[in-house]
Amino acid sequence: MSRPPANQPPARGSVVLALPFAGRWLAGNSPARRVPSHGTDLLGERYAIDFTGVDDRGRTAAHRDWGTYVGTEPPERFFAFGRAILAPAAGVVVEAFDGEVDHPARRSQLALVPYALGQAARLRAGVGAIAGNHIVIELVGGAGFLALVHLRAGSVRVRPGDTVAQGHPLAECGNSGNSTQPHLHLQVMDSPDLSVARGLPLAFRRYREWPAGAKHPVLRDVGIPGEGATVEPLPS
Repeated sequence: MSRPPANQPPARGSVVLALPFAGRWLAGNSPARRVPSHGTDLLGERYAIDFTGVDDRGRTAAHRDWGTYVGTEPPERFFAFGRAILAPAAGVVVEAFDGEVDHPARRSQLALVPYALGQAARLRAGVGAIAGNHIVIELVGGAGFLALVHLRAGSVRVRPGDTVAQGHPLAECGNSGNSTQPHLHLQVMDSPDLSVARGLPLAFRRYREWPAGAKHPVLRDVGIPGEGATVEPLPS
């Protein structure tokens, strides 16, 4: 197993985090591909990244049926749904919201089109409709504020004022808010208020990465997972 330089050098001053989960996850909307990573600076998303849980074969779900192609699917079908989300750094919880339902998942283009048409209405409805169930942590040392988004309904285990260490169980991955498939959205910001926050650059430490299309992993001491890469945290 080789140890090359990271595929995308972290920006100077990046907030370096641990991966907030165990097992293998697929990276999407990565700032290693483009900035702003999600095509917008709104809601502090400039350097945000998404992670979708996968199995050892790289699948997001083990089962397909008619809903996969023309309709919706239950979120419980997906490997990410219900997986533990851990604190990627030490800090103090400043916001913990748990009041949104988990939506049906949508892999079908037929189901995605009407969902996309409702995006403007969700934006007007406010942060809860976009972020769903979420946690915001003020990082130690004034490094910024970390948001973990689209959490499973009823799974949030912390409250504002709680002090958390790296690795502390926070919640479970879900499909709440503006999400079409169970996944974790993570970002670092200069404010705890997503409606006005500006995104800050981030990176991750000590993980194994299978770049998109690669059969063999590489080890990253510090880096930003590439678009379509599968990652897995290394033992601390």
